[in-house]
Amino acid sequence: MQPEHLQSVVEALLFASEKPLSVKELESFISNVSPQELRGALEAIRVLYEPDHHGIYLELVAGGYQFRTKLDKASWVKKIQEAKPARMSRAQLETLAIVAYKQPVTRIEIDMIRGVDSSHLLKTLLEKKLIKIEGIKEAPGRPLIYGTTPEFLEFFSLADLSVLPSLEQLRELRGNEKADMPLFAKDTLDEAQLAQLQKDQSSNFNKSSGS
Repeated sequence: MQPEHLQSVVEALLFASEKPLSVKELESFISNVSPQELRGALEAIRVLYEPDHHGIYLELVAGGYQFRTKLDKASWVKKIQEAKPARMSRAQLETLAIVAYKQPVTRIEIDMIRGVDSSHLLKTLLEKKLIKIEGIKEAPGRPLIYGTTPEFLEFFSLADLSVLPSLEQLRELRGNEKADMPLFAKDTLDEAQLAQLQKDQSSNFNKSSGS
């Protein structure tokens, strides 16, 4: 396949897809092309849409490539959007941030950081597909373990988790503002807190088991 033709095919697939497409996914759609050829086509498309006179650009997000609207064109795009933008409450964002920075993490650990029960928030985030159940922790009560999803990366336009700002950078952004988000007020559970948490969890498990 000629480079120009491959580029046009890749461009069409990216335009038609509702989610980012990885090189591997593109390879499954287009026969007899190598990953190197696909990366070359993607780079050519990226360069093509880079100039300011284009309203969209190609971005690597959530492990795949996707066309996105340039920020300076957002005000025009909003005028034709019929659906309301996705909104999240502060509590949902707080819980999601804890999962993102602490994963893999259990609900009880999230509750300890937030100071309140987070069950309903986790359920909502699961329904939004921003988090997923990673497995079960081998601990008393066998609690579920949560982590973020590719949809989380896509929602926040992140290539991968490594580009999340560090907690220290977030503290600097907050400056001297009064802290009201537990994630930043207490970033980790120390050994004593974890030991007490496990003790309490074990006690509750034994009671419920009739031990």
